[in-house]
Amino acid sequence: MTTRYETLPLPETYREAFGVEPPDTRGERYVKPRKPGFFIRAVAPPLGTPGSEPTDVPPGDAESIAGADPDVGPDAAPDAEGVPRLARELVHAQWGLVPHWVKSASDGRLRAPKLVNARSETVSTATPFREAWLKGQRCIVPMAAFFEDDWRSGKAVPTRIARVDGLPMGAAGLWARWTGPEGEELVSYTVLTVNANSHALIHRYQPPGSEKRMPALLNEGAYGAWLSARPEKAREFMRQYPANWLLANPVESKADKGPPAFL
Repeated sequence: MTTRYETLPLPETYREAFGVEPPDTRGERYVKPRKPGFFIRAVAPPLGTPGSEPTDVPPGDAESIAGADPDVGPDAAPDAEGVPRLARELVHAQWGLVPHWVKSASDGRLRAPKLVNARSETVSTATPFREAWLKGQRCIVPMAAFFEDDWRSGKAVPTRIARVDGLPMGAAGLWARWTGPEGEELVSYTVLTVNANSHALIHRYQPPGSEKRMPALLNEGAYGAWLSARPEKAREFMRQYPANWLLANPVESKADKGPPAFL
């Protein structure tokens, strides 16, 4: 279970890798439960354009839908049938999903640490995540690396896991919007995970005897398809990321040491 990850170090990487405008500031370098991070979601084209049927696209903000630009993003060109692909937007939100049915924002924040990850095998039936999954509220969580504990020495050794080539990773996720009785809002997200007991790298990490889990990392070419797939097809993206594409390095401390803004 991943409970800490590292955000992208350079602003231009958001545009180059994910086709979204970067944030003004990096925010916290290391994101932990209940802390703010970023996710990327699809923005639907205006109703009446090809591919704009509600069953085909995940919902977004009404104002974003009205101003959607189908030319945003590295894979935003029309597909083989001439249907515009979905634009994308970067959203600042809390890591740790807050279901719509919680009674207060404080209740949602208390639940958040247990809802930073969603098991892909049960996401369509688990009460906290079912609605977001069925409504197609899928997202991509951009990260430079994620962290796991190596217990092989008998004590937890924090380990940074990143791509071998140093490029950013996009983890599959879900997002939700909680609205309180006074109209207050809290946008949040969770990272989907897959079983990693047989993964050549991840099986070494996490507490002994526990089931090994890893984020459902997406291939770059699958970003658009993940965001626009129907729920029955979305499970096809829930698979292990190749071990030979990842590199693990122990780190000195879990303490946040990163700068508050982009370098």
